[in-house]
Amino acid sequence: MTEIVGQSPLAKKESIARPVMRVFLRMIALYCLLFGFLYWVRLVGYYDGPLWRFDLMPIHWQVAAVTLAVFFPIAAIGLWGLTSWGPVIWFICAAVETIMYAVFPDLFGNRLPVVISHALVAAFYIALRVALHVERRRAAERI
Repeated sequence: MTEIVGQSPLAKKESIARPVMRVFLRMIALYCLLFGFLYWVRLVGYYDGPLWRFDLMPIHWQVAAVTLAVFFPIAAIGLWGLTSWGPVIWFICAAVETIMYAVFPDLFGNRLPVVISHALVAAFYIALRVALHVERRRAAERI
């Protein structure tokens, strides 16, 4: 039987929450990169929809599109790097889009799938954070 040097045979294994959190954050990073790319496509006029070129957009769309085109890639970098600020920037992006589509549907349209996806991602993130917190508390109680 091989044994890792310096580790007792009864040492605890890493819980499933940590690797799941790492994979989850990187998946959300890819999701943010895609959203950022889609906003940039709209801003540069490559998208073939009505009013989807920056100079043709109403002012409320210009402000929202520019903000999200910058913030989504920054959130992707932070999430991919597993930094502490990555989820914060993602939350800002999700809050802005949720407010856009849920509170002001007359200005931005009604994109319920985007709002639901942000809510599901936030709920799963909170569940993973709670699991990690419980794990840390139990580890601290054993010491």
